[in-house]
Amino acid sequence: MAASPSLHAEALAAHAWPFEEARKLLARIEKRKVERDVIFETGYGPSGLPHIGTFGEVARTTWVRRAFSLLSNAKTRLLAFSDDMDGLRKVPDNVPNKEMLRSHLGKSLTSIPDPFGTHESFGAHNNARLKAFLDRFGFEYEFLSSTDCYKSGRFDEALLTVLARFEKVRDIVLPTLGPERRATYSPFLPISPKTGVVLQVPILEWDAERGTIVFEEDGRKEEVPVTGGHAKLQWKADWAMRWLALGVDYEMSGKDLISSVELSSKIVRAIGGAPPEGFNYELFLDDRGQKISKSKGNGLSVDEWLTYGTQESLALFMFQKPRAAKKLYFDSIPKAVDEYISLLEQYRANQPADRLESPIWHIHGGHPPAERYPVGFALLLNLVSASNAHNREVLWGFIRAYAPGAAPQDNPGIDKLVECAIKYYDDFVKPQKRYRAPSDKERAALTDLAEKLRAFAGERDGEKVQFEVYEVGKRHGFEPLRDWFKALYEVLFGQTAGPRFGSFAVLFGCAETAALIERALAGEFATAA
Repeated sequence: MAASPSLHAEALAAHAWPFEEARKLLARIEKRKVERDVIFETGYGPSGLPHIGTFGEVARTTWVRRAFSLLSNAKTRLLAFSDDMDGLRKVPDNVPNKEMLRSHLGKSLTSIPDPFGTHESFGAHNNARLKAFLDRFGFEYEFLSSTDCYKSGRFDEALLTVLARFEKVRDIVLPTLGPERRATYSPFLPISPKTGVVLQVPILEWDAERGTIVFEEDGRKEEVPVTGGHAKLQWKADWAMRWLALGVDYEMSGKDLISSVELSSKIVRAIGGAPPEGFNYELFLDDRGQKISKSKGNGLSVDEWLTYGTQESLALFMFQKPRAAKKLYFDSIPKAVDEYISLLEQYRANQPADRLESPIWHIHGGHPPAERYPVGFALLLNLVSASNAHNREVLWGFIRAYAPGAAPQDNPGIDKLVECAIKYYDDFVKPQKRYRAPSDKERAALTDLAEKLRAFAGERDGEKVQFEVYEVGKRHGFEPLRDWFKALYEVLFGQTAGPRFGSFAVLFGCAETAALIERALAGEFATAA
């Protein structure tokens, strides 16, 4: 559906990064004379399972595609491309029947039996996992298999073009290789007619007119066509060929592939195409600041994030500062959840033009949910801690008292947060709690605060309570005041920081919070710790 003139104008001026990317793409499309679909692409190596980076790349590409739809009426398509014709180089650690797979090393993933026994090949199994993963999040895409594209003839014309410019392509790649590989490098990898192995062998002859390459196997010369799935390209040349064959206009990739993008861009120009628009996003870091590696297992999976947080919070994490290195670990989740809630509230108050700048517009395609969040994740974590409540019904009792209209069936977002908060508290907060006894100065201030809170029984105005918390801190000479709040959290919750204390008190109940303070002053928490 075409954007309204006013929305189109606002999109042209929007500064959110998907619109900046979309404008680059628009300039590209306006220069070409041929009218055709605008093609977005994301690529996958199917020897491994989909991971959190997969979600990030498809989500980010989708946001650029969505922004572009406000700038142009051109039809767009997102191709999810699987490199399933690659040869299996090593046996993954997380699969059954490893010995069977070892006997098929070197063969295309789609010609190897499925170790799980559920599909016709290992490649088909992993492709099915990829599609299920993308479908889970509601992404709109068209799936393409490298094997299907090679064997069906879809790549034939582009492959013959590469063959006709064999030396040009080879000479672009050679300076990037070491002496040993440089001596035997060829853009084409023949597939053995005998074994089905993707061969890493020198190409002795090539004939552009016949469309064939000649190589040696077991001491004998073999000649195979480069078309029809009898050979495939080395991956950097393959990437460039794919851009040409599929007419790819936009593809992003990780910072670790910058040199590969540059090389593939040179190759696609050499074979008569143009590299797509796109940008390189930064990689994620673990809790120690080290780059996340699938082989090390030092990252965070999608399922782990969704155990403790929401899909919207994960999307927000991916949206914000894609070119900045960010720590992707469990302690990223509460902050992302509460930032999403805050941005959702701000979005509703924004003017239409300002909404295009908000991550909320991009995450929800301009149609965010109507649900409101009277409580956030950090508040719920402290509520679990203070109430020692570890079931949803008890926590919902507090929430209903605080927000009488709230109910699980009408507020599925909050209900999900309740479930996540209980799990997150048990697994990450509770083991790290370190209560301490108050100093004499803190004891006097806490006694004063407990008396004030008792007088606030039934109060539901968090700002009013927060004001009194500030006043107590001032009266007792806390300078700076953050030392007062730090003391509150260390003595009452066994942690150094927490949500706005006034908001917590009205959620938990002012009288209940006063009782909590009195228990802490009696030494109940510090002694137990």
